[in-house]
Amino acid sequence: MPSPSSPIIQEFLQHLWLERGLSKNTREAYQRDILLFSNWLKEQENDLVDASEDDLRAFLGWRFEQKYHPRSTARQISSLRAFYRHMLQNHQILTDITANIEMPRQGKALPKTLSEDDVNALLNSPDTDTTIGLRDRTMLELLYACGLRISELVNLNLDNINLRQGVIRVTGKGSKERLVPMGQEAIDWLASYLKQARSELLNNYESRTLFPGRYGRPMTRQTFWHRIKHYNTIAGIKSDVSPHVLRHAFATHLLNHGADLRVVQLLLGHSDLSTTQIYTHIANHRLTELHKEHHPRG
Repeated sequence: MPSPSSPIIQEFLQHLWLERGLSKNTREAYQRDILLFSNWLKEQENDLVDASEDDLRAFLGWRFEQKYHPRSTARQISSLRAFYRHMLQNHQILTDITANIEMPRQGKALPKTLSEDDVNALLNSPDTDTTIGLRDRTMLELLYACGLRISELVNLNLDNINLRQGVIRVTGKGSKERLVPMGQEAIDWLASYLKQARSELLNNYESRTLFPGRYGRPMTRQTFWHRIKHYNTIAGIKSDVSPHVLRHAFATHLLNHGADLRVVQLLLGHSDLSTTQIYTHIANHRLTELHKEHHPRG
């Protein structure tokens, strides 16, 4: 049974990195999906190379019995499809066992978002009289002002920001770069942070990282995720808040205030407009809720 260091799996992961430019986190997700199928096959005394379409269907039936969410199963199929197509192209197998497998039906859930009042409460939660609080407020401001992914935020360095022009250069999925305006509020907080807090956080370590953690290294995604949970509690926001929820709020609030969908697409770094269109559904859903709440015949 192929292990995480199996040549066929590692060769595929190398392909995802070199030819498709996928991030480490995405590659690890592919690896987890492939290994889950591989481990299941081992229990059937089989392996990835010799597996058949019937084996895959039986595996998907097992996932259904284990009550895996359809969205998780769809991602699993997508990972295996990419893996087996790659092996077929490299003549490692004769047939693609995923060719006739359909994706599970699933309703499109609207992404969680926040009201503008909730966002303001969250942004106002850090104690900006402290070094950590000023850093966290600045990170929250940038996350919301620019619609950044958490990985994009923690990997920013000094070379990515231009306070005079008010933009940051972001490296997103697939190593694609985009320029995103910050807005005056975020610029002001960033200028204050750079002047008052960053050097203290570095503690004499040399680093170009914009928001350094220990020893001048970039802060981890998990660390800042926990910081947001902390401020979520302080703000008294009832729903769970994650870094991605702020990204959703960024897009939704732009559309609510009349932004063009294609502009939002560029700011978010989406390669396909259909990915951005989900936010129009959020905006329309909000309008419907407001109508029901306030119209006398709602």
